[in-house]
Amino acid sequence: MLQYILRRIILVIPVVIFISVIVFYIIQLPPGDYVSNYAAKMSIAGDVMTQQDMDEMRASLKLDQPWYIQYLVWMKNIIIHFDFGYSFTYNKPVMVVIEQYMGLTIIVSLVTMAFTYAVAIPIGIYCAVRQYSIGDYLYSAIGFLGMATPHFLLAIILMYLSYVYFGNPLLGLFSSEYVNAGWSLDKVLDLLKHMIIPVIVIGLANTAELIRVMRGQMLDELNKPNVVTARSKGLSETKILLKYPTRAAMNPIVSTIGWSLTSIFTGSTITAIVLNLPIQGPVMYNALLGQDMYLAGTWLLFMAILTVLGTLISDILLAWLDPKIRTEFRGM
Repeated sequence: MLQYILRRIILVIPVVIFISVIVFYIIQLPPGDYVSNYAAKMSIAGDVMTQQDMDEMRASLKLDQPWYIQYLVWMKNIIIHFDFGYSFTYNKPVMVVIEQYMGLTIIVSLVTMAFTYAVAIPIGIYCAVRQYSIGDYLYSAIGFLGMATPHFLLAIILMYLSYVYFGNPLLGLFSSEYVNAGWSLDKVLDLLKHMIIPVIVIGLANTAELIRVMRGQMLDELNKPNVVTARSKGLSETKILLKYPTRAAMNPIVSTIGWSLTSIFTGSTITAIVLNLPIQGPVMYNALLGQDMYLAGTWLLFMAILTVLGTLISDILLAWLDPKIRTEFRGM
């Protein structure tokens, strides 16, 4: 299994490089560039830039070279200096911008992922064991409602209810008095209070989907021969449930970690904009909108790396859960 993991890690390098080339090329496919976008904004403000001004600005930002030359220079700086370029939109180095929003993004993402799995797995097991009960129908209805409701609409509804009943719409991740304050117990509690709506909104759709997956897998496993044999030996239902069907039903849940890392990590961009969340989703949206290629390219590159690492983590967890997969790994 160790050899398999090492081979997968080695394969990550060419995969990530290939993805970075595709990402960098696609970012530059829309007509124009950052300079033309900047000139358009200046024109709206009443300050018209001449073609010479645009050419000089383009040359100063080194945007007058072909895309592949820009890519090679970008990758050389990353490999040699760990320099991911300069964000034209934020007028800062890319890593400074990412570090500014990365901490809160990680916190929101991890809490959302924990909420998703902590809620989905027990409810999925319950719905399978109590099939066609009132609870099964209730959770199924809530699940379908959660999958069908747009994130931004649910966010607006929850903000309205929070304002009506508590006098605070819970916009952002901090109250105004804590935005620029140092970290303290009060600030942490304020953060946890403001995270209730984002975690519910961002995590609900994934939670609803995983409940359905877990329920379906459990129903397939509950009457397998090994479960029937365990019952005939007099083992308790709880022990049987945890040892056999639940463990087998976890396989498709674990296999989703690869894409869950990226989808939850970025969060719902529209939801983040509606809730005024200082996380990476809106930053990425602004970078793409303004053709801030180094910031957008770096963030998409991180997403690619997370996807590859998430897939590797999924494979390792699957090997731990399923003895058949462990046997296949030993044969590699």
